[in-house]
Amino acid sequence: MQTTALVTGASSGLGEEFATQLAARGNDLVLLARSGDRLVALAERLSAEHGVRAHVLVQDLSEPDAGRRVGAELARRGLHVDLLVNNAGFGTCGRFEDIPGERDHDQLMVNVVALVDLTHELLPGMLRRGGGSIVNVASTAAFQPAPYFAVYASTKTFVLNFGLALRQEYRKRGIRVLTLCPGPVETGFFDTIGTRKAAVTGSMTAPRPVVSAALRALDRDRAYVTPGLGNALGAHLTPRRPRTLVAAIAERVTRKVLDAPAGPPKTAEQAG
Repeated sequence: MQTTALVTGASSGLGEEFATQLAARGNDLVLLARSGDRLVALAERLSAEHGVRAHVLVQDLSEPDAGRRVGAELARRGLHVDLLVNNAGFGTCGRFEDIPGERDHDQLMVNVVALVDLTHELLPGMLRRGGGSIVNVASTAAFQPAPYFAVYASTKTFVLNFGLALRQEYRKRGIRVLTLCPGPVETGFFDTIGTRKAAVTGSMTAPRPVVSAALRALDRDRAYVTPGLGNALGAHLTPRRPRTLVAAIAERVTRKVLDAPAGPPKTAEQAG
């Protein structure tokens, strides 16, 4: 059966590479980014090369209702997404007080809010159809606090923990959830962040092997993957409990809420 993958941030970098490799696997595509012209060119190329359908969806994910708009547009076109690749994201670096607040706000909207909102939009349909997959792109920055990358690293820690939690919730219900945690990748990320010194390890990887590693890990139903031996060692040498085990134990503790009666929505003051 033909499957459809939605890739955010598909106009360049890892997103473009995800689209390319998924098309080569025979997946139809929904390509999402702000750059309409680049998406159209990519869609035409992948359709011609691999005989897949490639749909273009132009959306700025920093907008507050971006996820709802995407969901509504997919419904209008009659498109069902079997694989969601939450790839879109960007970073900031430097002293916190020197980074414009609106820039960090947009970063949170793209890296965290849009990712969660799109998952809310698409996961219920996957459950109704009996299966699906989600790939969330985090970073090796997710494994520890990172001064001068305070907001960026924190968003990626959120993405990692969110992905591990979702996987534990849905792994027995036909949904695979993988979190990709690459080191520095040779993409436009460093142009956006403003300096190539943001690649603090001093070395970068091409997008192709990173995406290949992610898709292999998804095929194997891995919880998360950190491509590259050096990146994997760097991410795990700092003492910490195994995250997959922590997620499993946490699920046992929190499953009691499944039996709790639903209460009224909490206000901001009540949530704590």
